[in-house]
Formats: sequence, structure tokens, C-alpha cells
Amino acid sequence: QVQLVESGGGLVQAGGSLRLSCEASGRARSTYAMGWFRQAPGKEREVVAGITVSGGTTYYAESVLGRFTISRDNARNTVYLQMNSLKPEDTAVYYCTRDRAISRFTIATMTGDYDYWGQGTQVTVSS
Repeated sequence: QVQLVESGGGLVQAGGSLRLSCEASGRARSTYAMGWFRQAPGKEREVVAGITVSGGTTYYAESVLGRFTISRDNARNTVYLQMNSLKPEDTAVYYCTRDRAISRFTIATMTGDYDYWGQGTQVTVSS
């Protein structure tokens, strides 16, 4: 069993920053690529960023490129999402998730490519 627990969400003004954390527990915690998705009210869940096992390859959605940074600390079994220059359209519930394929060398971008999900953390950006 794998558990993912997100933290770090909150309310911030436009232009501000937040750092989300996702701590993983359970089997084979550091041998899978990880991702962050988000879901705004009335919208489908969408990929935000992803990172391979080594951290050598990352992916960002075009809407967050240059503003968000994904990283991981395998010794701490934790994945981070640093979010800068936040905009009201970044408001959503953010989910941490684990790739269902072990040691994938590329970043999967579809929800069906991921198996375990955290409970989500709310990020609200006021204008």
C-alpha cells in the first residue's frame, strides 16, 4: 500500500508564492516518477508537472512553465512543487500522484498513467 500526503496549500494574493510538499510512504517509494495535477471547480483534472525517479527529467504544463518548479528528495520520500508568481487561475485543488509504471524515463501526462493519489490540498489565489 502506498500513501501520499500533500501539505502546503493555502490562500495567497496574486503574485505570491507557495510550496507544496508530498510525502510518500509504503513500498518502492523512490522508484517511480511522480506528478502534480490540479482540478478547478467545474473543470477536469489536469497535469501541472512531473519528475522522473532521478529528477533528471521534468515536465511542466505550458500554463505554469517558468513559474512552477518540481523537485524531489528521495532520501525524504518527498516531492515538492514550488509555485511562484501565482495567478487567480492557479486556484484549484492540487494532487500529488505516483506513476503506475516503475522507473519510467519519460513523464506521463494523463490521469490514467497514475495509480496512487493524495487527498489533495487547496490552493486559492486572490486577485
